Amino acid sequence: MSEIVDRIYSMLPLPLQNAAISCYGLYWKWRRFGGLFEEELRAFRERENYTAAQWRAYQTVQLRRLLVHAFETVPFYREKYRKHGFTIDQLNRFELEDLPRLPYLTKQELRKFGTTTLLSTRRARNGQFYSSSGSTGTPTKIYYSIPFHQRWSAAIEARVRHWAGVNRFLPRGMIGGRRIIKSAIAPPPYYRYNIFEKQVYFSAYHIAPSTVLNYLEGIKKYKLAYMTGYAMSNFFLASLIKESALSAPPLQAVITSSECLTPDMRRVFFEVYGCKTFDSYSGVEACGLISETPQGELLISPDVGIMEVVRSDGKPARPGEGGEVVSTGFLNYDQPLIRYRIGDMVTLCKSQSTQCGRAMPVIEKIDGRVEDVVIGKDGRRMVRFHSIFVDLPGVIAAQIVQEDYDSFTINIVADEQYEQQANEAAMIARLESQLGPLKVDFQYMEELPKNANGKFQAVISKVRN
Repeated sequence: MSEIVDRIYSMLPLPLQNAAISCYGLYWKWRRFGGLFEEELRAFRERENYTAAQWRAYQTVQLRRLLVHAFETVPFYREKYRKHGFTIDQLNRFELEDLPRLPYLTKQELRKFGTTTLLSTRRARNGQFYSSSGSTGTPTKIYYSIPFHQRWSAAIEARVRHWAGVNRFLPRGMIGGRRIIKSAIAPPPYYRYNIFEKQVYFSAYHIAPSTVLNYLEGIKKYKLAYMTGYAMSNFFLASLIKESALSAPPLQAVITSSECLTPDMRRVFFEVYGCKTFDSYSGVEACGLISETPQGELLISPDVGIMEVVRSDGKPARPGEGGEVVSTGFLNYDQPLIRYRIGDMVTLCKSQSTQCGRAMPVIEKIDGRVEDVVIGKDGRRMVRFHSIFVDLPGVIAAQIVQEDYDSFTINIVADEQYEQQANEAAMIARLESQLGPLKVDFQYMEELPKNANGKFQAVISKVRN
C-alpha cells in the first residue's frame, strides 16, 4: 500500500480497518487464485509423480526456453551473455550440466537493473513490484504479473499447504511483515481480520507477555485451522502461551518460513497446538521452492526452478554437503532470475531417495541467514527489520545493532544518491514505530562487518533475555 493509503488506514477505527483489510484481501484473492490458478494447480499436482528422467527432460526444455527468451527480450542478459560468448544456437542446445558456465546474477545487479534492463520487453503490463526482505540493506524489487502470481500461488498451494494437509479455504492465522498496527504502543486487539480469506493477520511487532492473551483470543475467536508466517514470530507466540500456562485450541498444522526452524521450535509448536510443523523456503523472488512432506522430508520443487547448491569453491555440492543457493526460476518470464545468488545456505541430504517416493532433490536442512532477536523494554521479541530500509535512496547495505533495550546503532554502506538527513529521520521513525522512543546512532562504512564465522548478520542484539 502507498504512504497515503497507509496514513488513511492508520486513522480509521478498528471496524473500518478490518473492512479495508478485507477489501484488499478480496483483491489479493482474485489476483492469486483467479485466471490460470486452477489449471496450474492441477499441473503442479500431476508433476509430483514424475520420474527422475521425466524431471530431467522437463527442466531441460524449460531452461532452454527461458534462456532463449532472456537473450531475445531482456537487455541485461542479451548484453551479458554476448560478452561471455553465448549465441542463440548454443542456448537452444543448452544442457543442465552447462548451467555453471553462465555468469551469476548478483543482488547488487538485481537492485540496480531490476526495474529497467532486467525486465522483458514482452512483459505483461498488469504487473506490480513487490519488495524482498532486503536483510542486507536496500530490498530488491520483484515484478509480479497476474499470470506469474497465479502460477506461483498454485505452486504454494500444491507443495506447501496440501503437503501440510490444509488448503486456502481453511481459516488461518498469519504472522508476517505487514504493519497492520502502525504504532509501537497501541491498545488491543493486535490482529485484524480478512473476511474473504478467513485470515487473521497478527502483528509481528507486539508479541509480549502482556499481550499474549489477546493473540490467543484471536486464535480462538476465529477457530483457526493452522498458523503460518515467520518461524521466529510464531515461536515467540507459542512460547509465551506455554510459559503463561494458557491453553490453545488444537491446530491442524503450523507452516513456517523466512527463518531457520529448529527442533526446539517444532517441539514447542507440538506442545502448544498438538500438531506437526511444516517448514518451507521460498521468498518474494519466487525462483525456487523447498517444502516439507508429511514424512518430514524437505524437497526441492524442480518445476518452480533449478536450485543449485554451490560450495565456497564454486563447485556443485555433493550429497551431504552444504552450500549457497543459486536459483534459476521457471515461472517469471517478465523479470527472469537466472543463476541468482539469493544469499541463503542449505545442506543436501546424504541420501537422495525419498520415503514418499517423489523423485525430487532432498535437503537435509535449510541453514538460512543469521539474525539475532531484538528485545524491547516491555519484553516483546521480534526479528525482520527489513522494512526500515525500503525506498530509501542510496542505501546499498545496512545492519541494525541493538546496544541496549532503547539504544541502537545502524551501520550503513551508501552511495552518492544517499540523502543523509531525510534517510536518517525516516529510519529513526520506522524503528521507533516498532519499539517506541529510542536513541539511534548511525555509522557509515565501506563494508559491513561479518562475524567470526565469516557470515553477515542483518540484526545483532547485545541484549540477552
